[in-house]
Amino acid sequence: MLRSLLIGLVAGQRAMTPLALVAGAARRDRLPKDAPARDLLAHPLVAGGAVALAAAEMAGDKMRTAPDRTVVPGLIARTATAAFAGAALAPAEQRKTAAVLAAATAIAASYVGLSLRMRALRRYGQDKSGFVEDALVLGSGLAITR
Repeated sequence: MLRSLLIGLVAGQRAMTPLALVAGAARRDRLPKDAPARDLLAHPLVAGGAVALAAAEMAGDKMRTAPDRTVVPGLIARTATAAFAGAALAPAEQRKTAAVLAAATAIAASYVGLSLRMRALRRYGQDKSGFVEDALVLGSGLAITR
């Protein structure tokens, strides 16, 4: 269940990254055999699409016109991907709880992450703070899904 909570932290910063990470884990055969949509996620086109969405989100985050992560559509996306990824990483008997835990963590982490990012943005600028955040999100996400 710890991995589900942690993937919620990732989702709080980047909505599409948990989906890409879980697809990568499916491709590497690192998900439970009965994980939701495991075979679909492992398909090269689906996994590639998930990675493309995550990369596009990371690129878009550097734009000055990018919306805050706490706008309603962003929170909905983070909640959905966190719940799905949290369930996929959990054992079958814990999936519902894991999904709720990951989703709740994503929402809370969105607000905390926005506050931290705004402080970093004022000090280091949009691009530098964004690239550091991307590296932290991707590195921690890979560690969670391995």
